[in-house]
Amino acid sequence: MARPPRRSTAKAQLAWARTVLAAEARAITSLSGRLDATFLAAVEALHACTGRIITTGIGKPGFIAQKLSATLASTGVPSLYLHPAEAAHGDLGRVVSGDVVVALSNSGTTEEILRLLVPLKRQRVTIVALTSDPRSPLAKGSDVVLDIGAIDEACPIGLVPTASSAALHALCDALAMTLAWRRELTPDRYALFHPGGKLGRSVLKVREVMRSGEANPLVQASARLSDALVVMTNTSGRPGATNVVDAKGRLVGIFTDGDFRRLAERGPLALDAAVSTVMAKRPRTIGPDELVLSAAAIMRETKVDQLPVVDARGRPVGLVDVQDVLAARVV
Repeated sequence: MARPPRRSTAKAQLAWARTVLAAEARAITSLSGRLDATFLAAVEALHACTGRIITTGIGKPGFIAQKLSATLASTGVPSLYLHPAEAAHGDLGRVVSGDVVVALSNSGTTEEILRLLVPLKRQRVTIVALTSDPRSPLAKGSDVVLDIGAIDEACPIGLVPTASSAALHALCDALAMTLAWRRELTPDRYALFHPGGKLGRSVLKVREVMRSGEANPLVQASARLSDALVVMTNTSGRPGATNVVDAKGRLVGIFTDGDFRRLAERGPLALDAAVSTVMAKRPRTIGPDELVLSAAAIMRETKVDQLPVVDARGRPVGLVDVQDVLAARVV
């Protein structure tokens, strides 16, 4: 009889870790075949909710319920997590008619949740259950039941919630993301709920960081080079560049500090020359509703420090400086 591998060896531990990952992957993959009209009914219940989506669960499913609530809120769906034990002692007052309750329990026999079913029915809320037992008391007391099926746990004794938790988590993500798709979530809408952090910065619009109004340097193409230098120096924030426009206010070029230095290197400066004769013509531009990330990409590609911001009619409504991009911390 072969001796079992020693559990202290690196090889044995890595092999066991891989069995855990494989078991959880199988549990999640198995859910695909279970998605049917019942899943669509759950999505529709959430979409039709006129109040808030209340998530509840205890133990490991409780943590997943909190994550589901946070995911929903981050996509603009009003949601809160309700601890089932606290709910039985007054927090049930947070639930009102029109809410939808999503209850997570692997066994479907969690006592703290079961005791809420009758009071919730009195509140006339819709109850969506996520469980592995469609014949459980929770399932029988719910309006919609999402069955994850019987799942073998990925643990040495077969008891620690692991693969079942992974399946519950994945099904919650599928529910939340299908609802987001159903609601036609857009980056603009998502940005409203993420004003801070990397996510918020990644969806910043150019209009939010550009120099506009009195901070937007402008000169006519017929202006003298000396006039352009005055504008570049006296404009708030000293942008180091100026947009150049024609008689109709449309962008025809840009003149920068770099252009000025290159002129100086060639010889004596003709400060009374028209700026149109020394400006960079047909510069790359960006629209005010494009992402700051896009502006940063253009600057890297063209190796420039300033980028004119133009509207649909080609009029420069602002200027983005590389310092503005750095300050926004999108790169």
